[in-house]
Formats: sequence, structure tokens, C-alpha cells
Amino acid sequence: MKMAPKSTSNNLKYLSLITLTLQNAILGLSMRYARTRPGDMFLSSTAVVMAEVAKLVTSLVLVFLEEGKNVHRLKAALHNTIVKQPMDTLKICVPSFLYILQNNLLYVSASHLDAATYQVTYQLKILTTAVFAVIILRKKLFPTQWGALVALVVGVATVQLAQTDSSGTAASRQQQMPGEPDQNRLLGLSAALGACFLSGFAGIYFEKMLKGADISVWMRNIQLSLLSLPFGLLTCFANDGAKLTTSGFFYGYDGFIWYLILLQAGGGLIVAVVVKYADNILKGFATSLAIIISCVASMYLFDFNLTLQFTFGAALVIGSIFLYGYDPNQAAKQKIIKLNPDSQERLLAEKV
Repeated sequence: MKMAPKSTSNNLKYLSLITLTLQNAILGLSMRYARTRPGDMFLSSTAVVMAEVAKLVTSLVLVFLEEGKNVHRLKAALHNTIVKQPMDTLKICVPSFLYILQNNLLYVSASHLDAATYQVTYQLKILTTAVFAVIILRKKLFPTQWGALVALVVGVATVQLAQTDSSGTAASRQQQMPGEPDQNRLLGLSAALGACFLSGFAGIYFEKMLKGADISVWMRNIQLSLLSLPFGLLTCFANDGAKLTTSGFFYGYDGFIWYLILLQAGGGLIVAVVVKYADNILKGFATSLAIIISCVASMYLFDFNLTLQFTFGAALVIGSIFLYGYDPNQAAKQKIIKLNPDSQERLLAEKV
């Protein structure tokens, strides 16, 4: 098999990491702005549905390219994967439903937490993902990873406590800008924690589905989006049925909302590229840098007050991300290779 040039691989790796960093930071800031700006408020449940539509269209295009740009082969692949395997398709209903709930909860969280706190708190999805990986996939974690998870929880708790002053009044109320809707930090925190829980379970469940069948990740995304749409529409009518009837599905939409939908839909595709061309430590670097960007940007865009306690908590979270992605076994192998280049062939043989 012909290997891609090293320079090309490095370029793709760092390009994908830069893109992921910007997407993570900009998405949190954009969601916060969209939910607090003056004017007609769009229905977040409809934005979640439209994001799934964007994912579906993108995944269909990618599978079309995989099938040699042949429409008949695309139809055959869809029929064989979705129609001829009904039980497999039904299993995808679980993560489809959970992802819809998660994305709706993220909008609730972004409505009641400042962008920096939202970005830091949502990193608890690392904890829930790790716990479900141990339970469902029987994965064993290194002692350093367990330590990283403890540091993560302490860091997020510190950030949350930093946002409450000594009198018990939420700091976000002091920072609330004129025209913004009322802020409820407890509701925002609960929504973020719920989204972390759903993200962890759905992610591990989906990973198990990917590893258990010879189906491409893009075809799986088509299944996810197709099955997510009915759940998303039900959520729209359950939460916002009256507003949908009186104002319409696209009430409050403008160019910024469409941009937000495409930004959210593109997140999953960017992660897929990062997983392919980068490693966990570099991915953690991208996430950590996104937290820093969100904090700095929030100071200028939303009058966010960066305290020493918040900084300490955010530093703990960033450090825990790096520590969780550190593999001592891999580091030891790399050290052996550097000391004795001839051992690289033996180590590769052990992997096989």
C-alpha cells in the first residue's frame, strides 16, 4: 500500500487540529451570542433538526464519492445497509435519540452559562465517556487517566464555584447585558451535565456499533441523521408546538443562525478527520486551546470577569485533558525506538 508523503500527512494533521480548535471555540461563543442577542429568538429545537439535515446531506455526498460517484451504487449501498438490515438500523435509534436530546440540552446550557464556563463544564464528557468505556467496552484505564478524571472533576467544580460570589449571587447576573433573557445558572449547569452524560453513553454505544460491523463511518452517520430527524421533529412539537403553529418553523432565522447550524453540523466531520490524522494528545491540545480562546473572547464580547479561581479551575481541566491522553506504554515504546532504531521493526511486529 502506497503511503502518503510525511509532509502531506503532517499538513493534514495540523490543519485538522487548527480547524477543530477554531470550531470548538467559535461554536461555544456563537451559541451563547445566538441565545442572548436582542431580537426575535429562534427555536433551538428547529436548529437541532436542521443541523441533522446538514449532516445527512454531507454524509450522503461523502458516501456518493466513496461509491465512485455512481448514483445506482449509492442507492444499492443505502438499501443494503438500511433496508436489508432492519435490526442493525433499529439499534442506531438509541444514539440517534440521545444525540437529539444532547444537542437540545447544549442550547439550554448555552442560554444560561457564559461561553467560558460552558466550554469548561462540557469537558466533563471526558469523564462520562471514560466511565461508559469501562462499563460497556471493558476498557482498562491507566492510573494516570483515573488521576486525570479526578483533576477534571475538581477543575470543573472550581470553575462553577468561581462563578458564584461570596453572597451566593450568581456572577452571571452581574454580567448580564441589557436585553438578555433571564439567566438561571442551575438550569444551565444541569443541562450541561445532562448533555455530558448523554454524550458519553451515546459516543461509546456508537463506537461499539462502528467496531461491530463493516460499515463506513459516513454510512453510519447517514443512519444516525435519518433516524434522528423523526426524534428531532417530535421534540420540536413537544417543546415548541404552540410557537411552531403561530410563528412557523424558521421563526427568528437569519444568516447568523444558518451559519450556526452549519458550524454545529461540521463539528462531527472535523473530529473524524482529527481522529484519522492526529492523536489523542494533539486532540486534547486543540480542546484546551479552544477553552483559552473562549475565555479571552468572552472577556471582550460578553464582559466576562476572569478571576484567579476560574483560571485555576480551567488550568486543572486543561491539564487533565493532556494527562488523560498520555499513554505511558506508548511513550516507553517511543523511547526505546529513539535509543535503538533497529527495535522499531520488532515493536511493529508486536502490534500485528
